[in-house]
Amino acid sequence: MSEAGGIHMMLPSYKKMKVFTGRAHPALAEAIAAHLGVGLAAMKVDRFRDGEIRVAIEESVRGTDVFVVQPTCPPVNENLMELLIIIDAMRRASAKTVTAVIPYYGYARQDRKTKARDPITAKLVANLLVTAGCDRMVTVDLHAGQVQGFFDIPVDPLLAMPILARYIQDAGLTDCVVASPDIGGVARARAMAGKLHAGLVVIDKRRPEPNVSEVMHIIGDVDGRTVILVDDIIDTGGTIVQAADALYDAGAREVYAACTHALLSGPARDILTESRIKKIIVTDTIPIDQSRRPERMEVLSVAPLLAEAIRRIYEELSVSILFD
Repeated sequence: MSEAGGIHMMLPSYKKMKVFTGRAHPALAEAIAAHLGVGLAAMKVDRFRDGEIRVAIEESVRGTDVFVVQPTCPPVNENLMELLIIIDAMRRASAKTVTAVIPYYGYARQDRKTKARDPITAKLVANLLVTAGCDRMVTVDLHAGQVQGFFDIPVDPLLAMPILARYIQDAGLTDCVVASPDIGGVARARAMAGKLHAGLVVIDKRRPEPNVSEVMHIIGDVDGRTVILVDDIIDTGGTIVQAADALYDAGAREVYAACTHALLSGPARDILTESRIKKIIVTDTIPIDQSRRPERMEVLSVAPLLAEAIRRIYEELSVSILFD
């Protein structure tokens, strides 16, 4: 099994399996198709003059297992609506099954009511995907595990942590501890610490409003240590930089950041470039334009992982091995 080691998989000629891509991240879809040894299937996505999305499938999908690659990253609503229309088009074109490969699942942070009259938008998006005709969903590092339960179809929540851990191991860092920037990410950080045979540190903070956090105190010893800050999302960069500053103030020798989804919203590029973080390690679940890419950022590919998941789903093999 090639979990994410860059092994190029030459598969049999799959006449009944096709990989399509929307406009959100065609480069990742092309890489996935290359690892599978197939070409991307032909589909045109553009707009009518009034701005409505138009989808034209340019080859037959009748009786085919279809995989549509489309992260719901910014512009979130545009990419989500495009995905829904593609799924509906596939279903109406008599595809046998339609699997949505959503490397980054947008709206996952709206997974519960935190105050009166809040929506649970992650559940709404799940309902929309199922109603559109999606038979299965594949994603990477869901922000909240309970989002799986919002679906009435199979969900494969793959993990990027082994990819990030392998990079850190190969970097030869010594005397490491793994830190979670908040209580909610402890399970993720603990899994990384287990892979690296390192200790665990937790940063206790409160978040008075979205994208605003306040470090309270650090649970664990970081004095003189190399710290790996682990999170699933870098949005504006404020949280991870504030956590890094707190770790340096507590005596950390070096701080690295390892995160799956690099949203890099607003001033993130400048905030991260000006930070004291030694290196920021992310994956390509979201396309990262060079103009938004901070200095000292390394981007690892999830294409081999997603290609292996697609192969296993198509061949009706276990996908759970990919969670190790």
